[in-house]
Amino acid sequence: QVQLVESGGGLVQAGGSLRLSCAASGRTFSSYLMGWFRQAPGKEREFVAVISESGGATYYADSVKGRFTISRDNAKRTMFLQMNSLKPEDTAVYYCAARLGVSTWPPRKSQEYGLWGQGTQVTVSS
Repeated sequence: QVQLVESGGGLVQAGGSLRLSCAASGRTFSSYLMGWFRQAPGKEREFVAVISESGGATYYADSVKGRFTISRDNAKRTMFLQMNSLKPEDTAVYYCAARLGVSTWPPRKSQEYGLWGQGTQVTVSS
C-alpha cells in the first residue's frame, strides 16, 4: 500500500510560482497512476492534472493548462506539480491521489482514486 505526503504549499503573490511535491512510501509507486486535485473553501474537490505510470502521458484541466506542469520521478517515488503564473482563483488545498490502472483516460473524478494525501495549502494573494 502506498502512502502519500504532499509538501511545497505556501503563500505567493499573483503571477508567482510554486512547486508541489507528493512523496510516496512503498516500492510500487511506479505502478500507480497519479493525479492532483484541489479544493477551495465551500467548493467541491476538482481535478487539476493526471500523469500515467511511466510519466509518458499527462492531462490537465482547462483552468490550469499552459500554467501547470505535472511530472514524476519513479526512482525517487515522487510526483511534482510546477505551478506558474498563479492566480488568486488557484487558492485551494491541493491533494495528490493515486490509483492502480485506468478504465478510461483521463480519470478526472475524485472517486476514481483510492489513495489520497493529507493536502497542502496554496494561497495566492492579489
